Amino acid sequence: MTPTRSRRPPEAASAAVALAVLALAACSPTAPPGVNRDDLDAAISRAVGDPNTCVLIADARSGRVNYRYNTATACAREWPACDAAGARKLKDLLDATVKDRRPRALSCNTMADGSRGVGWSAGPIAGTDLVYAAMMEGDRVFPGRMMSDRLETAFRRAKVSKQP
Repeated sequence: MTPTRSRRPPEAASAAVALAVLALAACSPTAPPGVNRDDLDAAISRAVGDPNTCVLIADARSGRVNYRYNTATACAREWPACDAAGARKLKDLLDATVKDRRPRALSCNTMADGSRGVGWSAGPIAGTDLVYAAMMEGDRVFPGRMMSDRLETAFRRAKVSKQP
């Protein structure tokens, strides 16, 4: 048996990988206009950071997501809705908040034995045309109301909200 080798030069493979990474980065939401993403990431990490936390910020008029805290995988999971039968994804909560701009703070168990739970928080961001939706799931999650309070502080620290 003769060994086979790729005929593609190594530079071409490296260039293809770099191009794929740049394409994915271009699609990823960065930060609201005029907000430093690193400051926002750090403020959210201090407030509600956890491997099973996701925060989305969107333009309230268009619904376009312009910031995501955590990975797309973490943000795409379904959890009990807590205010209705069935499950929801965080994007569903964000879309509802874009439509009615109503604040929400919800919590419930994700395991029948009560060992794990989910907290949901959503609403407008003070003094802006932005809305957010957030969720945490795990064995030590904050209730939705506490998440709302902590995120309000994080948004002020990162200069997202425009409080007087």
